[in-house]
Amino acid sequence: MNAARSVADALVSCFTPPEPEKNSSNTFNDSSASSSGSRQRRNSNQSIYGSSNGSTHSREPGSVKFTMEEILKATKNFSPSFKIGQGGFGTVYKGHLEDGTMVAIKRAKKIVYDKHLGVEFQSEVKTLARVEHLNLVRFYGFLEHEDERILVVEYVAKGTLREHLDCVNGDILDFASRLDIAIDVAHAVTYLHMYTDHPIIHRDIKSSNILLTENLRAKVADFGFARLAADSESGATHVSTQVKGTAGYLDPEYLKTYQLTEKSDVYSFGVLLVELITGRRPIEPKREIKERMTARWAMKKFLNGDAITTLDPRLVRSPANNFAMEKIFELSLQCLAPHRKNRPTMRKCAEILWSIRKDYNELSTSDEIQE
Repeated sequence: MNAARSVADALVSCFTPPEPEKNSSNTFNDSSASSSGSRQRRNSNQSIYGSSNGSTHSREPGSVKFTMEEILKATKNFSPSFKIGQGGFGTVYKGHLEDGTMVAIKRAKKIVYDKHLGVEFQSEVKTLARVEHLNLVRFYGFLEHEDERILVVEYVAKGTLREHLDCVNGDILDFASRLDIAIDVAHAVTYLHMYTDHPIIHRDIKSSNILLTENLRAKVADFGFARLAADSESGATHVSTQVKGTAGYLDPEYLKTYQLTEKSDVYSFGVLLVELITGRRPIEPKREIKERMTARWAMKKFLNGDAITTLDPRLVRSPANNFAMEKIFELSLQCLAPHRKNRPTMRKCAEILWSIRKDYNELSTSDEIQE
């Protein structure tokens, strides 16, 4: 815990903005993210990376082993009315623990002889038990018994970022919210990469693995593919491993060499930034050939001085939005460099995004005055 707190303090000082920002929809106005909120948490001996979902529960996160009886009670015997999601891993249910904590319960598919599923489950348990950050989904515990593999994690109310970009519920994410989400994700991945015990590579940064809270704060989820990074103290520069991830987000150098580094997450983050600006999925098979790979199409438009045509048509075209779009695309281009040595670190990405948001806020205020 001391190691975690030391990196926490370092990151807070790194990511605290140079001057106070106005309390608007495109700033960190949540007390859990403000510098004053951080001070309160440090003073009360709590990890600044602990997040609150508004409940008064007493259960602390960690590798708690749940019983099947507790899980069945929490989900009312896996009631269909409690089902909130379905994925490659299995089914996700909403549940209530006895102490009032609302949780998400991930129940793996019952494939007893699937060794890969078992490996991914253990990877997620081990990774989640190690980390705690405001922008990472909080881990409460797990159950592994006979043919049942279950993860109990924080319930995040507003679904995935991809659902919001698709306007599944009819709500459109404005530009300011998208910029905030990018910063939240950058903070989370920076924390993983700078984790003092041993850096962690997520390996599956994508919009469907980013969950949004009621006030649209982002939390990175799904650590099934996560790997410990190379031990830099021993002189290692990468981890050689089987390629894992999602088509459209995969680092081309990793695909070619099987060498995994933190810069593979940076590449995926570059794709995510393009996704936030355009609203499109990384691969759009129904579009004409030159537009099917969204990042490639958007970067070509940007380099040709025609970036504005890639902006999500549901977003307002304004001087502030246009400025931020250009700056974010500049960062995306760096993240998407074919060779990892030419990509920035996630910490640098976060710093650049902070700077973009500061200028964006000033331009937005200027736009409002002129109107």
